[in-house]
Amino acid sequence: MSVIGIVGEYNPFHFGHKHHIQETIRLMGTDCPVVCVMSGDFIQRGEAAVYSKFARAEAAVRSGADLVLELPLPWTLSSAEGFARGAVGLLGATGVVTQLSFGSECGETAPLEQLAELMLNPLFINEVKDELKRDESISFAAARQRAAEKRLGELACQLETPNNILAVEYIKAIYDQSLDIEPVTVLRFGSGHDSTAQSGPRSASEIRRALASGVDISASVPQTAYDIYKREDKLGRGPVIKENLEAAMLSRLRMLPPDSFEALNDAGEGLGIRLARAAHEECSVDAILAAAKSKRYALSRIRRMTMCAALGIKAEDSLGIPPYARVLAANERGCAVLKEMNTKSRVPIITKPASVNQLDANCRRIFELCSAAHDLYALGYTAQAERRGGADYRISPRIVTELLI
Repeated sequence: MSVIGIVGEYNPFHFGHKHHIQETIRLMGTDCPVVCVMSGDFIQRGEAAVYSKFARAEAAVRSGADLVLELPLPWTLSSAEGFARGAVGLLGATGVVTQLSFGSECGETAPLEQLAELMLNPLFINEVKDELKRDESISFAAARQRAAEKRLGELACQLETPNNILAVEYIKAIYDQSLDIEPVTVLRFGSGHDSTAQSGPRSASEIRRALASGVDISASVPQTAYDIYKREDKLGRGPVIKENLEAAMLSRLRMLPPDSFEALNDAGEGLGIRLARAAHEECSVDAILAAAKSKRYALSRIRRMTMCAALGIKAEDSLGIPPYARVLAANERGCAVLKEMNTKSRVPIITKPASVNQLDANCRRIFELCSAAHDLYALGYTAQAERRGGADYRISPRIVTELLI
C-alpha cells in the first residue's frame, strides 16, 4: 500500500490545501493514507501562525489528512533548502512514506527533477558563487537564476515561482538523502503567494489578512476547518496577529548580547552585527527588519533570523534532519499508520509529550526549543487564562473520531 507524504504549513488550512489532498488521493488511490509534516506555532516566513499547531493539525485531519506530524522549529525557520531537508527527511525517517506530493505551478515533475539534479551538481554550486562575486548587489536567488539560465535556458524560468522553488528543494532532499520516495506533483490553482485571487480559492496570505482585519473567512475555508477556527476564536486562542506579540518579541531581542545574533544561520557578511544593532535601537519589529535589510538579502531571510534570535535558535540547531517525530493529530486510519510507523521509524515517535524525557539529550533540547516557542506564542492569545506556560508538555495529540456537526 502507498502512503502519501505532504509538507505543509496550513496557515490556515483552505480550499487549495483540500484540493491538493483530494487530487493526490485521486491520482494515487482512495486507500492511500495521507501523512503530513506541518510547521508548528511559527512558520517558514518567520512569523507566528494565525492558529496554534494543535488547532491547525486538527483542522487538517478533519479536512482530509490522516496523520499530522510537527516539523520542529529549527527546520521550520530555515531557508527553503533547510525547510525541505528537515520535512522530507522526517517523512523518510518514518519508514512508511512511499510518495511525496506537492503543489507546483508547472504541474509536472520532469522539469523539476532536472532542476533538482542541476542544483546538486558541485560545478553548478560554484557557478552560483561566481555570479555572487560578479555582482555583489544581487541576492542568492537571482544569482542562482542567472547560473541556471546559462545551463538550461528557458527551463530556468521554473525557478521564478514559489511553489516550484519549494518543489525543487523537496526533490533535492529526496535525491540528497537517497530516499525511496517517489515525487508526485499537483498543479496549483487559485491566487498565488501574497496575491489577490482572480479565480479559484483565496491564498493563505489573503485569508490571514482577512483574519487580522476581523473579516469573516467562512467562504474561504472548508467548513470542517472553519469550525475549528471559530472554536479557537471563542476560547480566545486566535487569531494570533503579530501586534499581539510585538512587545514580547522586542523584549527578548533587546536582552540578547550581540554575539547571539552572530550565532544565527545566515549571519555572515556582517548581517548578524547589523541585525543586533537594529534590534537594540528600533522601536518595532518592522523597523528592525527595515534597518537590517539590504539589496543582497531578502526580507524573508531577515525575518527568519529575527525570529530565530527571539526564540533562541542557533545555526547548528537545524543540521541534518529532526531527531524525532511528534504526533499532533490523527484519525482512525492515521492511528493505523502510526502503529506501523512505530515498528519502522528510524527516529523516536512522540505521542505523549512527557515521554521526551526518556529520549537523548538532543531530542530533549529540540523539544524544549519548540516548547519554549509555544510559551511565547501563547502570549498572543486574547484570553489571559490561555497564556499559561508549559502547555506544550500538557497537550496530547488530537485524535479525530468523528466530524464536527
